[in-house]
Amino acid sequence: MYEPIRTKSVHTSADDADFPHRSREDELDIQLAGHLGALLAVTDELGLTADGDRIAAQVARLRGAPPARHAGRTDAAAPVLHRRAHALAGRALVVAASRADTAVAILAAEAMDAHTAALSPATAPTALAGAR
Repeated sequence: MYEPIRTKSVHTSADDADFPHRSREDELDIQLAGHLGALLAVTDELGLTADGDRIAAQVARLRGAPPARHAGRTDAAAPVLHRRAHALAGRALVVAASRADTAVAILAAEAMDAHTAALSPATAPTALAGAR
């Protein structure tokens, strides 16, 4: 009653060898380099040059080329940038832990601690006693 299908299915016509596949490790490297690149942009915007240099070295190691550095400044307030940097460092830490990259995990954890300290009220400059 029905005529048999004479052409190959579009779902099986592609040969697996026709296009490149990346390994899980390669995908994690790409993801980690992306998170670190975003963290580098925020770090540069905050003016933390030494921290930015350490992050840039790890991005260069993962990508095989030095990253572009963030030259411009936005009107974002420092607390907003510190919160963003903390979140990006946390994402980098999760990926670094899953790929067992100790150097980046330590760097990300230190960045999280530094941005948390920058946000805490105990480290904020206080007004002088009696000054109005």
